Amino acid sequence: MKKYFLLLVVAVVLIFTAACDNMSRSDVGTVVGAGAGALAGSAIGKGSGNTAAIVGGAVVGGVVGHQVGKSMDKR
Repeated sequence: MKKYFLLLVVAVVLIFTAACDNMSRSDVGTVVGAGAGALAGSAIGKGSGNTAAIVGGAVVGGVVGHQVGKSMDKR
């Protein structure tokens, strides 16, 4: 149940982010990467380490997504 709720939250954030035309690709990459990282962390983490896996996945995903979006902005 918890994973379905997290998936729903990520989907809603992605939909609202896609609607923002004034955001740069690095901003969109940060949000999408953080959402994907949190979702991956939720799937990987077990027990008491689940929260740490979600937070870690969100941070790493946000950083990677920002860098990808930044390189797309340059092109």
